[in-house]
Amino acid sequence: MTTTFLKIFPDQSDFYTFAAELFRQKVLDAVQTRDRFLIALSGGGTPIPLYQLLAHPSNLDTLPWKQMYFFWGDERLVPPQDAESNYYQAYSAFLKFVPVPPENIFRIKGEHSPTAAASDYAKTLSSFAEKPAGWPRFDLVFLGLGTDGHTASLFPGSELTSGVAVIPTVAKYQDRPSLRISLTPDVINDARNVAFLVKGQEKAEALAATLLAKADLIHLPARRISPTSGTLWWLLDSEAASLLPASAALGIIQL
Repeated sequence: MTTTFLKIFPDQSDFYTFAAELFRQKVLDAVQTRDRFLIALSGGGTPIPLYQLLAHPSNLDTLPWKQMYFFWGDERLVPPQDAESNYYQAYSAFLKFVPVPPENIFRIKGEHSPTAAASDYAKTLSSFAEKPAGWPRFDLVFLGLGTDGHTASLFPGSELTSGVAVIPTVAKYQDRPSLRISLTPDVINDARNVAFLVKGQEKAEALAATLLAKADLIHLPARRISPTSGTLWWLLDSEAASLLPASAALGIIQL
């Protein structure tokens, strides 16, 4: 059963501070309980200030970096040094500044063909699998929301999956066509915590449709995300939440 929390932040600083503290808490809980922390990072502009905050010197000696393992929810098929690479964005803002062992960073190999990149990443995930699934149970997955309702690289009209960990996709978003690789809802919904980070007035319509419309899994891919036995977090700024009912401020929208 999914436990859902929805929080609206009028202040951008509070938005990112809460997300950073959520990260810290889940790291410490996971390492204390299971001796490792597995996270899937998201791309795009929204999480960059969060990544910069996590790289603050105050975290360098207070988090168990050697027991933390970093993955990505999706990736564009570009080389790892490309500015459009989700790996490169997170590495440049965050990972290169913290003492995480390089062998604990598992990027999607966007320089490969779609089939090869998807197959390679599925094998990587399987090496961390928790039976009976063929993939790990992530402690935390960060996700964004597109203006068309997509999340990760699950776009409107994309195939529904069952028992598959990684898929190649073809996307045209904001007039930028690209080949991509994405985790599937099968993997994301096994996570212990999934956190959507949604900011900006341009996301308001897609957010309202995702949270309030009937379950249209084809045209609103973000509605496919519903952790089977985990917690779903919707972290929103006031602009993104502007089309939600007043009850949303109390966190009582029924999903």
